[in-house]
This record gives sequence, C-alpha cells and structure tokens, in this order.
Amino acid sequence: MDISPDQLRDALLYLIAFLVSITVHEFGHAYTADKLGDRLPRSQGRVTLSPFAHADLVGTIILPLVGAFSSIPLIAWGKPVQINPRHHTRLGNLLVSVMGPAMNLLLAGVASALIVGLGRAGLMHETFALVLIQFIIGLNIRLMFFNLIPLPPLDGSAVLEYVLPNQLQIVSQTLRRYGMVVLYVLLLSGALGFLMRPVNTLVVAWARLLLRNVPA
Repeated sequence: MDISPDQLRDALLYLIAFLVSITVHEFGHAYTADKLGDRLPRSQGRVTLSPFAHADLVGTIILPLVGAFSSIPLIAWGKPVQINPRHHTRLGNLLVSVMGPAMNLLLAGVASALIVGLGRAGLMHETFALVLIQFIIGLNIRLMFFNLIPLPPLDGSAVLEYVLPNQLQIVSQTLRRYGMVVLYVLLLSGALGFLMRPVNTLVVAWARLLLRNVPA
C-alpha cells in the first residue's frame, strides 16, 4: 500500500488528537470519582493529564493508525478508569460516566474559543483553523455523542441505567451482557454511521460558523 506524505501527516495528526482527546476524557472520569471519595483512580495514577496514564497500546495507538490508513470500520478506546462501586450511588456513577463526554465538549469549546479569539485578532490562519476543526473540535464532538450511546461499555449506558425505573433494570443488565455485540453490529451494518449523521451535520455547521471569524 502506497502512503503519501499527506496521508502520513493526517494520520499522525489524528493519532495525536485522539491521544489528547482520550486523555481528557479519561481524566474526567478519574477526577470526578476522586472528588466523590473514590481513591481507586488516584491509587492507579489516573487523576492526571499525562497521556501515558490513559493510553492503551491497541485501542489508542494501533487501531487509530490502522483506521487512518484503511477503510476498515474500527472502534478505538483508551484505558478504562476503574472505580470502586461501593463508593458510588447511582447518581455518583452517572456523574463519573458523563464527565468523560463533558470533557470532550469542553476541549471542543476551548479550541473553538481559540479560533474565534485569534481569528478576530488576525493571528489565526484559515489553514490552522481547519486543522483544529478537523482534528480537535470535530473529533471531540463526535466522541462526546458516540460515548453517550446507551450501550455498555459506553458512558451512555450509565445514563440509561439511571433513568430506567427499578422494574426495567433488566434492560440494563441484558445490555451489559450483549452491549459490545450490539455495538459491533451497528458498526459493521452501517447503522452507527446513520446514527452519527446528525452529529456530522452539527460539526459542519459549527465549522462554518467558526470560519467566519478567520481570515482566509
């Protein structure tokens, strides 16, 4: 397979952006659990913004690179933050779970503010703005929505578990057993792409709005 310099550049940019995005995502989980009194993430060195603490060799490095150089449908991930269930109520578990996607939204927001601020000051070129939009803003918005899909092991499963009444918790229990199977069926069938289509539309609209503040 021939790899052009542009493909290599984009693959490396994507890998760096994914590593940063996974780091802030997992840090959000670890920090929230720690603040709720669960010392397990801190004892495992997870309450940090160091990428080395959150990267998984296969899920964070190898699979993103394979995906960047091929059209194979893949799911990438970071090293999951472990928590002690005895320290968390259902609400606490919900807060720990949603803080990961919330950190992705925060990172997208910071990058957007950087584009607007530097763009209006004439210090942000359109080329660099497009890099931030593609590899930070777009990526993190998609990660946020993807992780809120209510299927284990995604964070949205905790939201589903929290909102379901006790008599319907069997749904959550069943999804814990088959969630990954359902997720891969969605991925391989193309249904996941259909579900994410409104998110892609949002990213495009967001990008157009930001680029109005950047000189060409």
